[in-house]
Amino acid sequence: MSKILVVVYSYTSTSRRVAELLSSQQGWQLAEITERRPRGGGLGILRCLLDSLFRRCPEIRYDGPPPIGFDAVVLVSPIWGLQLAGPMRSFVAKWRDGLPKVAVASVMGGRGAPNAAAEIGRIIGRAPILATAFTVREVDDGSFATRLHAFGTALRSSIEPGAVVRPVILSPQAA
Repeated sequence: MSKILVVVYSYTSTSRRVAELLSSQQGWQLAEITERRPRGGGLGILRCLLDSLFRRCPEIRYDGPPPIGFDAVVLVSPIWGLQLAGPMRSFVAKWRDGLPKVAVASVMGGRGAPNAAAEIGRIIGRAPILATAFTVREVDDGSFATRLHAFGTALRSSIEPGAVVRPVILSPQAA
């Protein structure tokens, strides 16, 4: 069985909800990125946009195991100003040489997810093996859960090529 780590940065807790559900659906370990200098109010939102515009890497704390010990890492992050959130950019830049296979799940208002996956690919020198995106609306109304499960299943099967993937309705556990 493969070891997969889910690493999340969440400013508003929306990305955290995605990461927590993915971890619980798949039984994967969850780790979190926080900022050394918290954002708050209008100035915090302005810093988010400036970090994206200038591709800044703010100082972060990472509460989790070294990613190098895993077969794959799923990066779950919001999109700010059509770009990867600064704290996730900091994490990817810091761990770029120790990241195994990478998958990306972005949370956005409406656009920007391909930009985030492409930026991660540029930083680590290879494209993510899988990427998906959810809108804030999908997360808020819960309609993202089925697609998230499919994303996790696809990732697992890409890491474990011999694994048999069955639709849940055919699974003996579904009875």
